[in-house]
Amino acid sequence: MPELNGVSDEIRKRLDAKSEGREKGLRGSRQAIRECANSIRATHRGDFDLAQELMSAAKASLDGARTAMKPFPDIYYAGFLQDAEKEYAEARATFALIGGKEIPTPGDLEVGDAPYLNGLAEAIGELRRHILDIMRQGKLERSEELLGAMDDIYYVLVSMDYPDAMTGGLRRTTDVARSIMERTRGDLSLTLVQQNIAETMAGERKKG
Repeated sequence: MPELNGVSDEIRKRLDAKSEGREKGLRGSRQAIRECANSIRATHRGDFDLAQELMSAAKASLDGARTAMKPFPDIYYAGFLQDAEKEYAEARATFALIGGKEIPTPGDLEVGDAPYLNGLAEAIGELRRHILDIMRQGKLERSEELLGAMDDIYYVLVSMDYPDAMTGGLRRTTDVARSIMERTRGDLSLTLVQQNIAETMAGERKKG
């Protein structure tokens, strides 16, 4: 069966190439996710130079993964590259929001719309962490500004009324983001009330 043997050899070559592309793409995606997580950690610590360095490394990892898988659409869209893009969007959005900068667009980041939107949704959780940190430092005005940014993101998310298959399960992620916002609003409101009471009592003591 010489002809069938030849066919099998060709199939094997194609599958070997696809397997190699998948492995490279998977490694690059995992590396990008690690770099994004470390970048977010650096952002929370205020080490913005390191955060930017790690985001640049994550972009390079993503670019390598895309290049490896681009010839194979079925593995390119298998999901793990999109997960890495989501983490990258989250890291970049978190960095921008905490640093008081403009949130980059999907085009700026070169990521898909669904990963971008889900990354924004998860950035809300990182903003809560930051708000709680700066509330302990007494930075309540900045906390209110960031809560407003969370609102802006949420209203964009809820406006995306499309099937989950198109948005990567955005509806569930948005529901989680809403609960995070509600808790954060409650924490901030309570702290503001406590501050007002303390200021009123301090004023009355001075009068007395």
